[in-house]
Amino acid sequence: MGIGTLIAGTAAVLLVGGPVAAAQQLPDTLVVSDDPELRRMAGDLLPALAERSGLELRAPVRVERRSRAQLETYIVGKLDEELPAERAAALSEAYGFLGLVPPGFDLRATLREVYTEQVAGFYDPDSTALYVLDDQPPAALEPLLMHELVHAVQDQWVDLAGVTAPGLGNDRRSAAQAAIEGHAMLVMLEHSMAVSAGSDIDVLELPTFAGSMRPALDGIRDQYPALGGAPRVIQESLLLPYLEGAAFVQSVWAVEARRVPLGEMLPASTEQVSQPDRFTGEPPDMPTEVGLAMDADAQLLLDDVLGFAETRIFLEEIAGEAAGIAARGWDGDRWALVEDGDARGVVWALVFDTEASRDRFVSTLTPHLADLPARATLGAMPVDGRPVAMLRIGVQPDVQVTLEGGTEGDGGLT
Repeated sequence: MGIGTLIAGTAAVLLVGGPVAAAQQLPDTLVVSDDPELRRMAGDLLPALAERSGLELRAPVRVERRSRAQLETYIVGKLDEELPAERAAALSEAYGFLGLVPPGFDLRATLREVYTEQVAGFYDPDSTALYVLDDQPPAALEPLLMHELVHAVQDQWVDLAGVTAPGLGNDRRSAAQAAIEGHAMLVMLEHSMAVSAGSDIDVLELPTFAGSMRPALDGIRDQYPALGGAPRVIQESLLLPYLEGAAFVQSVWAVEARRVPLGEMLPASTEQVSQPDRFTGEPPDMPTEVGLAMDADAQLLLDDVLGFAETRIFLEEIAGEAAGIAARGWDGDRWALVEDGDARGVVWALVFDTEASRDRFVSTLTPHLADLPARATLGAMPVDGRPVAMLRIGVQPDVQVTLEGGTEGDGGLT
């Protein structure tokens, strides 16, 4: 899993409608709940939300209240399931070599604090139930329910746990999470604007939400100390689904001129989320699977895909905000935490669409290699005729890179 991805498809960060389609054949009972207030509110919201989402409601939704203590128990259980202590330590060490988190960073403790602090309600795919925390004021319930009910309807059509499963890798999970949360965010915002305006709103006729949402999302950092104090890679990984995810879904809907159901718009990479034309193009720009094989003396301890979004964050952290442009043209990557004798380090290979985009990445990063926590070397090479960059931090083993799949693009140089 990625360093900032947990409880995929469930958490509502505290942010708080196209014409509604023809009436659906709805279940006789829309909501199952022991709480009359939640049952009434959710029942009133579900028909419009289901239709705005492009998904039909297949079955009743269960809605319950939970205490803050029960939420913390749930989060700890998810951490134990998806991020056991040994993996968390290795992941923190790898991101530490990349300069993305400080030495000795406690990833599990940080994620636990961030989620406990932020979450006001969540949809749990395992129990197919929507939970609202019992400490929420009445005025916060409707926007909270609007967002989470979309997840409940999504899960009736798409296996949310399956499309964000840990085995899929960091970048693909983050991309799916962006579509899931962006979809819910877009429906929630459209509905909220329609209620405020007193008339129907068609999100396809509005400018992209990304610019208007950024100030509200940035304000969350100040509102929540645990999030505001977390390394930037965690902050951005948690906020990306709500910001770029909503813009991605809005772009896909605009290109297709319809409310595309979630199952038809699951991106394969965060590059497709950030640059939706790479998803909607014919054919779509699919990422390349990068494989790493170490020499006999080196042991691979953990590996994953950093992905387009976190590559951009890495460049901005080490070389300044303007350096993020050097992530464009990314077509796939893989990093590995490696042990060689008593020494450890990270090996990271990236493949690019073109030599120009690869060379731009190398020239941007090279002047800052000395700023990394350990001795670093950066090289450029062809692999199967395609442009690859190789960064070694700490240990310097011989590495064989393999490439599989992917589609070549224009390098994203515009």
